[in-house]
Parts: sequence; C-alpha cells; structure tokens
Amino acid sequence: MAVFAAGFVGGGLVVLTAQSPPAPAVASEATPSPPSARATPTATHPAEVLRVIDGDTFEARVHVWPGLDITTKIRLRGIDAPELKARCPQERTMAEAARDALRDMLAEGTVGVSGVTLDKYGGRVVADAGTRSIANVSSQLLAKGLARSYGGGRRRGWCDDRAAP
Repeated sequence: MAVFAAGFVGGGLVVLTAQSPPAPAVASEATPSPPSARATPTATHPAEVLRVIDGDTFEARVHVWPGLDITTKIRLRGIDAPELKARCPQERTMAEAARDALRDMLAEGTVGVSGVTLDKYGGRVVADAGTRSIANVSSQLLAKGLARSYGGGRRRGWCDDRAAP
C-alpha cells in the first residue's frame, strides 16, 4: 500500500492511501532505495506541481484514484540538496541552483510520482519522481552535481571543501 498524505482533521490523524502492487518492506527516509532502482515496480501517479520548495522537495496535487487528489509535499528519495537556509554564501548559491534546476525539470512535462512512503518527520512523503522526458529526477540532479546521495542519518554540511556532491 502506498501512503500519500497525513493530516489532522477534527483533532485526529488521518492517513489517505491508495493501492499499488506489492513493494519491498516499508522504507523510511533513513533507509531509502537507490534513486535509480526499486526492487518491485510500483504504480506511478500523475501529479500537478504546485510549487518547488527547494532542490529536493516540491508540493504537488497527486491523483491517487479516480476522483481522489491529495495535496502533499514530496521529498525526493535518495538525495540531499543544499539548504536555502544556508550556513554560508556558497551553500545558498548551490541551493538556489538546485531549486531552479528542479523547477525547470518538473516544468518539462507530465510529472508522475511512485514508491511513496512516509517521511520521517511527517507532513510530507518520500517518493521517486519522473517526467515525460526524465525517468528519475533524483538521478538527474545527482548527475548534474546539484545534489548528493543520501541514505539517511546525519547529513553533511555544504560549507566546506569536503561537502561537494
């Protein structure tokens, strides 16, 4: 089962889900699958991008079932992009470049999300994303040097020479 959104309604937590083919054990952001591959294919759900938040997160309206659209923040699986709330001018410049590149990629055509799992912080999900012309947006950001692989745990800073992707 692929989880798409969680929110509070009337003081209680509501989680909306959609059926998909069987997937590997539920992964969290701390144990993501590599961005270029998944052990079992999952359903791809069309998504309308509402805004790009930063180089690895965007908000979208995801069509999960006929007549059911969910608006949620999507964190791209398997990557870490520099933060806009930067610790140094270099990180801010890299963060803006990653955000702009993600915005351009998602604007290229139809966007789909798959492999959706809950994010460790709640309030957003972790997923793979692709467009008509880009099979895996995370892999593309990695290839362009705008993000680095992220397998969970503590993230390294972007403000020293050792922090390069």
